[in-house]
Amino acid sequence: MYKSVVRPLFFLFDPEKIHHFTFSLIKIVCKIPFVSSIFRNLYIIKDKRLERTLFGITFKNPVGLAAGFDKNAVLYNELANFGFGFIEIGTVTPKAQMGNPKKRLFRLKDDQGIINRMGFNNDGIEAAIKNLKKNKGQVIVGGNIGKNTTTTPDKYTQDYCEVFKALHPFVDYFVLNVSCPNVGSHAKLNDKDYLLELISACKKMNTEEKIQKPILLKIAPDLNTIQLDEIIDLVNETKIDGVIASNTSTNRVGLKVSKERLAAIGNGGLSGQPLKKQSTEVIQYLANTSNKSFPIIGVGGIHSEKDALEKLNAGADLVQVYTGFIYEGPALVKRINKAILSKL
Repeated sequence: MYKSVVRPLFFLFDPEKIHHFTFSLIKIVCKIPFVSSIFRNLYIIKDKRLERTLFGITFKNPVGLAAGFDKNAVLYNELANFGFGFIEIGTVTPKAQMGNPKKRLFRLKDDQGIINRMGFNNDGIEAAIKNLKKNKGQVIVGGNIGKNTTTTPDKYTQDYCEVFKALHPFVDYFVLNVSCPNVGSHAKLNDKDYLLELISACKKMNTEEKIQKPILLKIAPDLNTIQLDEIIDLVNETKIDGVIASNTSTNRVGLKVSKERLAAIGNGGLSGQPLKKQSTEVIQYLANTSNKSFPIIGVGGIHSEKDALEKLNAGADLVQVYTGFIYEGPALVKRINKAILSKL
């Protein structure tokens, strides 16, 4: 029903507008008595064999929702009804910011992809905390954090640390988002020396807390093998808890969409099916080269059970969906979990 009726209807409208409409719709529907229970019965698979324990956290299943969908932690309680093992909110920055000018979100229907240049639009720390205080404890929540666009390079680390400290009591793990192509000074955020400084600062703050939270690094899919080797060295040197591979891509090779359409869209990060092979290769390289010495969360182009199993077989411990959730609907999570069980 989703792919034959709901998706064609939603795809008639502007992607960003329909995203906000869908949020409001889910919020309202889940307030109706018994509806949340119906969704849970439809989409949640309860089976101990699906559990995964990583960096001290036990996930009910290995399928999560990637950051960028619920930026302000508005809908994670309701989204938990669709069977996710974990949900990542954010990217959260210290101050609220509008992000890049609209129009900034584009569907590539023939490619089953999305190009976005949102630019870390979010309501800031205080809004996220207000919403996270409503956590019903139904799902693991990760906090994806970043810097404000107007922050000068000498204050980048300060921004990350500010969000890290404020969100610490309210999330189960952290993700340092240093690989989004839609923010300024992208080069510095991928410099190994700077990453060493940033990770060390966050880890120091972490040790000052009574309960330490896992810290992961989200990397780009466009890194070459030399850069990936640097990531492996960085993980080993800092003892960071894991890597998320990968973020959106600036690569436009092999797309079905016309060059004219791409030119009209302009810059932005590509996600969805076109990213599948590229992100899987990154996962496989990290896993093989490091002898699987650290956890990897695989994300990028997961639109089916087969896509998810490929990521897991390549070396991912957990997977996340985003664009695939939009194209395939909520049943995708259940199908992936059933496929994982069938392979056990």
